[in-house]
Amino acid sequence: MGINGEGIGYAERQVIFVPGVLPGEQVVAEVVKVEQRHAIGKLVRVKQKSKDRVEPPCAVYDQCGGCTLQHLSYDAQLEMKRELVRESLSRYAGLKKPPVEPTVGMQNPWSYRNKAQLPIVEHKGDVVVGLFQAGSHQIVDVSGCAVQHPMTNRIVQEVRDIAKELGISLYQEKVHKGELRTVVARVGFETGQCQLTLVTRTRELSQKKELVKRIVERVPEITSIMQNVNPAKTSLIFGEETLPLWGTEDLLERLGEVQFSLSPRAFFQLNPEQTPKLYDLVAEAAALTGNEVVVDAYCGVGTIGLWLAPKAKEVHGMDIVPEAIADAKRNAKMSGVDNARFVVGAAEKILVEWMQKGLRPDVVVVDPPRTGLHQDLIEALLKTAPKRIVYVSCNPSTLGKDCGQLLKKYEVKKVTPVDMFPQTAHVESVTLLVRKVTS
Repeated sequence: MGINGEGIGYAERQVIFVPGVLPGEQVVAEVVKVEQRHAIGKLVRVKQKSKDRVEPPCAVYDQCGGCTLQHLSYDAQLEMKRELVRESLSRYAGLKKPPVEPTVGMQNPWSYRNKAQLPIVEHKGDVVVGLFQAGSHQIVDVSGCAVQHPMTNRIVQEVRDIAKELGISLYQEKVHKGELRTVVARVGFETGQCQLTLVTRTRELSQKKELVKRIVERVPEITSIMQNVNPAKTSLIFGEETLPLWGTEDLLERLGEVQFSLSPRAFFQLNPEQTPKLYDLVAEAAALTGNEVVVDAYCGVGTIGLWLAPKAKEVHGMDIVPEAIADAKRNAKMSGVDNARFVVGAAEKILVEWMQKGLRPDVVVVDPPRTGLHQDLIEALLKTAPKRIVYVSCNPSTLGKDCGQLLKKYEVKKVTPVDMFPQTAHVESVTLLVRKVTS
C-alpha cells in the first residue's frame, strides 16, 4: 500500500496506483492517468478479495475523499501504519531494522474528531456543507460524518439549515463574491463546551443577529460563537481577524490535569481520546527526573510542554502563531504551571538565540508540520546536542529524512506509531533519539 492508502499493483510490469485496493487482491482497474514512472488506476471490480476487506459503513465513502481506509479492517489498518513508518525509516534513514513498535490504536475508531471545518456552498439550488471531491469542485455533503463527534455534526447541520432559511449570502469561489465561506465547529470532549466559528469573506454578515439567535436557540450547548474574516482569494481557511459574536471567546478543554483555553485558530489535537496516549509516550521517551531543561519546539497552545512540566525543572516553548502562544501562557496559568515559558518565533531561530544566551536543554521535543524540521533547526540540534530528542511526527517520510541527518550524533532507540486518524492513511509517531556516546 502507498502512503495515501492506495493499492500499488502491476500490469505488464507497469506500476499502477489504485485507490480502494488492498495487498493480495486481484482487480480490474481502468487506467485514468499515465506518469513517467507509474500510472493511476480507477477500481472497476475486485476479482479476488483480501481477507482484510470490509464493507465501508459510510454512504459517501467513495466520493468525499476524507477517509481512505474504511474498506480495510481496523487491525489491518494498524499494521499498515506500522509498516509505513518502518519503511520510511528504512528507506530514508538507512536503518536496516528500525525499532518500530506496534501501532497504538483505538477501542472504537469512530466519532473521534473534535473539530469540523467545512465549506458551505450553494449547490444545485440547495445549501450544502461538505468536502470537495478529490480533483474536482463537486461538493459532497458530509454533515453526518461517521468520524466526527456527533455534536460537531449537529452544529454543522443546524448552521446549514438556518443559513438556507435566512437566505444568507454564501461565498462563490469563482467570482470571489458572497459572505459566508466556512463553518468551523469544535467540541470539548471533557468539558462539553462547543465553539462555532463562521468564516466570512467580509466583515459584514447579513442577518447576523437573527442568525446567532436561531443558532443559540437550536443548539443551546454552544458556548462560543465567533466570526473570522478571510477576504483573500485563497484555499486557506482562516484570515487574520477574529471577532466575537456571542458567548465566550475561547473554548475550555482538559487533558488529564492540564486545562486548555482554545481560540478559534489555535491548533489542538483532533482526537482527544488518543492524545493522552501520545503525550504519555512523549513523557516516557523524555524520561524526566525533575532536573531537566526541556525545549518544546512548535509548541502550539503548549499541550506537550504543559504535559511534561510537572516532571521537568523548566520548559521553554516557541511557536510562530501569536494567538497560540497567548493561549499557551493562559493555559499554563489555568493549570497552575509556573515553570514553563512560551515565546513567539520560529523554532530554528529561537533555539539558536537561546543557545547564544547559554541555554543548554537536556531534552528537546519537536512536533513539526508535515514538511518536517527546518534545516536550520536540524543544524541547531546537532550543535546543541541535547541528551534526548523526542520527535513527534505526522509524516513518516519527513521523519525518515530528518532522522537520517540526526543519525550523525544520535541513535534511534524506539519508534511508536499512534493512530490519531482511524479510517485514513495518516499516522503519527513518537521517536526517541538518544545522543551517541563518544569515546
